[in-house]
Amino acid sequence: MFKKLVVGTDGSQTADDAVRRAAELARTAGSKLEIVSAYEPVAPARLREEAVEAPKDLEWAINPREDVDSTLERAREIAGDDIEVALHARQGDPADAILDVAEEVGADLIVVGNKGMTGARRFLLGSVPNRISHHAPCAVLIIRTT
Repeated sequence: MFKKLVVGTDGSQTADDAVRRAAELARTAGSKLEIVSAYEPVAPARLREEAVEAPKDLEWAINPREDVDSTLERAREIAGDDIEVALHARQGDPADAILDVAEEVGADLIVVGNKGMTGARRFLLGSVPNRISHHAPCAVLIIRTT
């Protein structure tokens, strides 16, 4: 059935719902879950400020992608430890990050939440689920999260 599932997260409640549902599916199918989060690097000024305030033993955690690392670790916790999980932090656009990882790992299914797909906005601005559904290299499951 599905050997590799990809799901994206930005740490929001609706993304948590999508991760939870993707993990349930991975658990049922015996699949590996690939969790993706896109990020923009933390500003250098903020990094310098945090480095001054951080204890010496925690300075290693201060880096341009510290926020995405915590988002991914939280998603891993939501998925549970009874399934195989890989985490992917990618700089840039969320839809591109999910599509790139899906292609790289040979995903069988991408799971995304429906947030942002309603009304005229989807036609004017585009949305992550809308873009993924049009450009995915595999099947896409859009979960109702709102």
